[in-house]
Amino acid sequence: MTDVIRPGPAARRRRGCHDRGVRHGRIHWYTSAELSPEQRAVYDGVLAKYGPHPPFPLTGPDGRLHGPFNAMLAAPGVGAALQRLSAAVGSGTSLSDRVREIVVLAVAAARASSFEWAAHRRVAAAAGLTADEIAALGGHATPDSFGAEDRAALDFARALLRDRDASDACHAAAEAAFGEAGVVELITLVGYYDLVATLLRTLRVPVPEM
Repeated sequence: MTDVIRPGPAARRRRGCHDRGVRHGRIHWYTSAELSPEQRAVYDGVLAKYGPHPPFPLTGPDGRLHGPFNAMLAAPGVGAALQRLSAAVGSGTSLSDRVREIVVLAVAAARASSFEWAAHRRVAAAAGLTADEIAALGGHATPDSFGAEDRAALDFARALLRDRDASDACHAAAEAAFGEAGVVELITLVGYYDLVATLLRTLRVPVPEM
């Protein structure tokens, strides 16, 4: 007879009520009251990043986090690293707010990421993009109003999203506009939001009313 291996007490505690609680897409939707110390550190970091007036709905009932942030709580070991990377690409680069949001919207449009688009079109507007420019990015077009720096960032991001690479000419234009460090920052920015788009899609994360 084959032995049946049963989960130990620690495993049962980890699973506990999560198997029967409120779901956020495909995973448990964590309340602020049920977090472990590791999860609490991630949670507090997310709230600190966006402050008391976030540009999109950040929390729902009982302090539950919307978007990819709930997934960070589900696996706080990687979630903490993702939260730190989110903070770094959000405020730790040499890229302007406008350029950063052009890139994020390019990722959201290319990956059809509803949450990324809904959240960042507001941030993009606050960063100075016009309604026409945002609409053009959503339609995979290049706005006529874009200057050389905007175009360099957009072309570079789209090349990475399409080919996972950039031609010598595309790279040279990005380096001329942003420098060597800026090119690395652009690659990291695209990679982070592409990862987030995959996380959102795979876990079927719902888009809150915005």
